Amino acid sequence: MFIHTSIRVSNMEHSIEFYEKFLNLKVVNRREIRQNNAEIAFLQDKQAKGAMLELTFYRNQKRFIQAEYEDRLFDHLAFQVEDMNKTLEGMRKSGVAVTDEPYRLSPNGSLIAFVEDPDGTLIELIEKG
Repeated sequence: MFIHTSIRVSNMEHSIEFYEKFLNLKVVNRREIRQNNAEIAFLQDKQAKGAMLELTFYRNQKRFIQAEYEDRLFDHLAFQVEDMNKTLEGMRKSGVAVTDEPYRLSPNGSLIAFVEDPDGTLIELIEKG
């Protein structure tokens, strides 16, 4: 069973706010990891149906640089949204980078778009068709 995915963040508070506000996740566990001088937070959808997202903040990490898209090893996280236009409108008002405007892979398929989280992690938004 798939349990969680972990991504590094440069500011725990900003990242939690982003995922709670725009993607309807909630913090289910948050704690210090003294052995790594880190803090972690586990977030999950409010219905506790999906896998968890672990945000990891390493206090000793000084640089948070995303590689150019073609050079990245990690591609993206994907989240279902109820209303693509409303979600993107709220994100744009908050200065979230929209990297790919909404499009469909087939005429009756899901509507998808891509944005970046506060640290440049690529996020796919999916509105079911």
